[in-house]
Amino acid sequence: MHFHNKYLAEFFGTFWLVLGGCGSAIFAAVFAKDLGINIGLVGVSLAFGLTVLTMAYAVGHVSGGHFNPAVSIGLWVGGRFGFGHLIPYILFQVAGAIAAAFVLQWFVTDAGGAATDANGLNGGAIATLASNGYAEASPGGFSMNAVILMEVIMTAFFLIIIMGSTDDRAPAGFAPIAIGLGLTLIHLISIPVSNTSVNPARSTGPALVSSFFGEGGELPLTQLPVFWAAPIVGGVLGAIIYRLIVSGAAPAEDPTPARAEYREPEYRGPAVERDYADRGGEYRGPDRGEYRDYRDDYRDERY
Repeated sequence: MHFHNKYLAEFFGTFWLVLGGCGSAIFAAVFAKDLGINIGLVGVSLAFGLTVLTMAYAVGHVSGGHFNPAVSIGLWVGGRFGFGHLIPYILFQVAGAIAAAFVLQWFVTDAGGAATDANGLNGGAIATLASNGYAEASPGGFSMNAVILMEVIMTAFFLIIIMGSTDDRAPAGFAPIAIGLGLTLIHLISIPVSNTSVNPARSTGPALVSSFFGEGGELPLTQLPVFWAAPIVGGVLGAIIYRLIVSGAAPAEDPTPARAEYREPEYRGPAVERDYADRGGEYRGPDRGEYRDYRDDYRDERY
């Protein structure tokens, strides 16, 4: 397989993550106009998880399904990923996120004044394209220190989930489900704190596009370094923790009972067959290798 296939898979996987995750936050988290559309925090969390789950099944067999620079760096530290592909993966992931942010910005622009109208779409997320933030840019007003700690912890656990579910000893075929649901849980916990990054590419696309081409202003861009540093630290920490967990660990016990060892029966040869016949018995063949004297079981009903 050519290298460009892997890079394109990472591009489109990250594109789908930002388009689906941030798009749901912008257009469906709160939608007024009496249409009854309001997926809220739970819906946005599920949307992010579903983007990773679906693309992991779609192109995970091509590139590994990282879609996240912190994941790629963490897997490299964890010995699962070669350094030769690391930089191209990160570049294509960021490019995919930026491309998706441009698509979202186009939709916002097409909506005109309705996008930022309090009675229109989701005015709170529209301007910044659901960028991540701390302090005044945090949905719950959390400080920079709180956001950094949350991002480090969440990304560390994300790497543990990824490395554990893709281990050779884990059940085959279920890794995307565990990873997608893990990302959903992470968003349920941390959206109020930082709008949830755990992914520098996801943070970069909306921040750059909203700052330079939208109404986001300078704030998302000035806070962006935090959402590169914290997830990367968390990814590296998670990879190290997982390696410590499995280092020297004995394989899990197999719940299936051990099968009896099959032994090839010994062939006794034609001489043994003649000997059995001379003594009035029956040779039962090499499959059982036994002699049975039916004279012991003989019963003459006349006596």
